[in-house]
Amino acid sequence: MRIAMLSYHTCPLATLGGKDTGGMNVYVRDLTKELGKLGIHVDVFTRSQDEHVPHVLHDLGFGNRVVHIQAGPEEPKSKADIAKYIPEFAEGIKRFAEEKGIIYDALHSHYWMSGLAAEILSNAWGGTPIVHMFHTLGEMKNRVARSEEERAGEDRLEGERQVLRRAKRIIVATMAELTQLRFLYKADVTKMIIIPPGVDTSHFYPIPKDEAKQFIGLKPEDRMILFVGRIEPLKGVDTLIQAMSHFDKSLQNKEHPVHLAIIGGEPNVSPHEMSAEMKRLQKMSDDLCMGSTILFLGKRAQDTLPYYYSAAEVLVMPSLYESFGMVALEAMACGTPVIASEVGGLGYLVQNGVTGYTIPDSDPNMLSEKLSILLSDKELRNEMACRAVADAGNYQWGTVASQIVDVYKEVIRS
Repeated sequence: MRIAMLSYHTCPLATLGGKDTGGMNVYVRDLTKELGKLGIHVDVFTRSQDEHVPHVLHDLGFGNRVVHIQAGPEEPKSKADIAKYIPEFAEGIKRFAEEKGIIYDALHSHYWMSGLAAEILSNAWGGTPIVHMFHTLGEMKNRVARSEEERAGEDRLEGERQVLRRAKRIIVATMAELTQLRFLYKADVTKMIIIPPGVDTSHFYPIPKDEAKQFIGLKPEDRMILFVGRIEPLKGVDTLIQAMSHFDKSLQNKEHPVHLAIIGGEPNVSPHEMSAEMKRLQKMSDDLCMGSTILFLGKRAQDTLPYYYSAAEVLVMPSLYESFGMVALEAMACGTPVIASEVGGLGYLVQNGVTGYTIPDSDPNMLSEKLSILLSDKELRNEMACRAVADAGNYQWGTVASQIVDVYKEVIRS
């Protein structure tokens, strides 16, 4: 079986924490590796963003490839700027397939722009079936947008509807996502199947806290609250910074200092290059006189994340919207309790009072209260840590990949 995996706007090999790199990158990369173990040949096609990076890379094992297709300038561009190059991207994939003499059995597209490219290819290849995953939805983004700049444009909304009409199967992470598609897009529920993402427990597992702290440069007595993700308004980092300013001062002392480490974005570039949200968050931190309590660490390689998760007392995901929340699952696999907004997939993934806490979004007071409870009760943290590891074990990539192979077989037969 040969699968053409489309990840148009972001490469699965990119460093996490950038503007357009996050859970979807991890998903595409880890799923491809797992499919390789099952003997499935996968070529992952993505837009080339650097002319100095080889166009074909064998970094996913088992003969599977990442193929960088030139579509527009070979440099990073915003998602809004690259939509016009989708036909060029599809044409590049067609040429690659022709040169290699490959006929793909199915297309698996990620995010709406990849879905539009998949439709062009399906038409050219005589109806090759399309399996699609949205990862995030424009209508949901608009529901939590705080400004016009944060809203998804009509081109995205219409693109998502077009993909829903054409795809044979839509894989959704949770019942919440299925419900959103059903009611906001009037999507055909018979096309949908719920398959949650997985976690690589051979990579994400509990590392002894003293060893993890030493690796990332913390002292044994230091305590760390952790955020990992893209730096954009819907991630709710401002709520976390406000919560830290309300934090129980009795828990913050010289003997056992508490830091908030924010992984993601580019905090040290010039003001001209810095994103508006990073500027806003750094100014908020300064205005609240947080000083060295809050550390903007920038992007971190995936291989280092288990050390950060294991060193942290708690991971916080204060998002306004998450389709699933793979960062939370990775942290749980490392034995770290999670405090998360009760939105989207997070409400299904984090068991309130068992593996962490779920709280209303945009509520810094409630978040501060839950942080104080966890940091003041080591026994509770340890109990939640053990339960988190056990719960994360239910999300093995092997099981996920097998379910997705069944979807491939179904659409190919039909």
